Amino acid sequence: MDHSNDFGALKGLRVIELGQLIAGPFCGQLMADHGAEVIKVEAPDREDPMRHWGQKGPLWWPVISRNKKCITLNLRVKKGQDLLKELVRKSDFIIENFRPGTMEKWGLGYEDLKEINPRIIMIRVSGYGQTGPEAKKAGYGSIGEAMGGMRYLAGDPSLPPSRIGLSIGDSLAATYACLGALMALRHRDQTGEGQVIDSAIYEGVLAMMESVVPEYTQTGFIRERTGSILPKLAPSNAYPTLDGDLIIGANQDTIFARLCDAMGQPELATNPKYADHFSRGENQQELDDIIADWTRDKRADDVLALMEKHGVPAGKIFTAEDMMENAQYKARKSIVKVAHPEYDNLYMQNVSPKLSKTPGEIRWSGANEMGSHNQDIYESVLGLSLEKLKTLEDENII
Repeated sequence: MDHSNDFGALKGLRVIELGQLIAGPFCGQLMADHGAEVIKVEAPDREDPMRHWGQKGPLWWPVISRNKKCITLNLRVKKGQDLLKELVRKSDFIIENFRPGTMEKWGLGYEDLKEINPRIIMIRVSGYGQTGPEAKKAGYGSIGEAMGGMRYLAGDPSLPPSRIGLSIGDSLAATYACLGALMALRHRDQTGEGQVIDSAIYEGVLAMMESVVPEYTQTGFIRERTGSILPKLAPSNAYPTLDGDLIIGANQDTIFARLCDAMGQPELATNPKYADHFSRGENQQELDDIIADWTRDKRADDVLALMEKHGVPAGKIFTAEDMMENAQYKARKSIVKVAHPEYDNLYMQNVSPKLSKTPGEIRWSGANEMGSHNQDIYESVLGLSLEKLKTLEDENII
């Protein structure tokens, strides 16, 4: 398998990925997807738990570690720390998502690493950030989602706050970390100096919270859980059909008028109760009931065909099965089959976003074996001999 990096907007850049689980490694995945050489480091005696995660087997690892080179290195001892420093000397980025203070304890903090390579960009992802009274607390994505305000708004108002079924807090923090890293790369191109990217999970969530904060500070209003709707924004909801719910979004005046025509009830568009954005918001439940009464005895495909004919945004609520059958997914290759030594039918989400000149791609799935690329990296990057590698392995350094 060709593991050279000759594709993508980030080709020629080397990333060292430390840490485990999602918040750091998803950042590494994004960079590897677009051509960076990402070297994932695992302790020789402690593999990344992601190797075992997935609802029906360890099927997350091939995704989050795709396009990465996996090595082992013991960062708890000086010989391992020295080897990492040599890798840093020849790299552009280092990603870590340990509890703040861990890297400093190992003599691998930013102040240590910039002495070796002033151009190094250090990407740090943690629950609460690197500063503040809670910085050194253990922080998981679910806690960050709660602290950032998202969990309070998720779910039905009659039930406790809900999880959305994904580790969205970790992924948001990792995405912002990647964004920050590319900003820092631009700065380095202009000045030659690296810097630290400090991405906190709760702040990644907070960044997505729209106008929740000014609504409170200016008016005292606190948003509450509203289930499948956004209050005062109507119609935009899930509506029943004979074979499943559909999402219809027609909250703009002109689109609402087209929906009314599609329903055979054009008079609704001029009814004072529904004629403009404000009045529809005031009568949201009543309007949703009217639309639901119209959809519930029809097949989903028939409703969708009418919506398309009249230019009304609408769609099914997709499961993975729907994704695999959808023509839009197929046309854009949104999901692709990836070769794997154990799985014959491994499909996963493709690289996003799509770049017209330097598209990313999935070159290989996550390496099955720990240390799969030890010889490749230690020999080609650091110039270590096979004899030296054997000694390091015997000493449990790699």
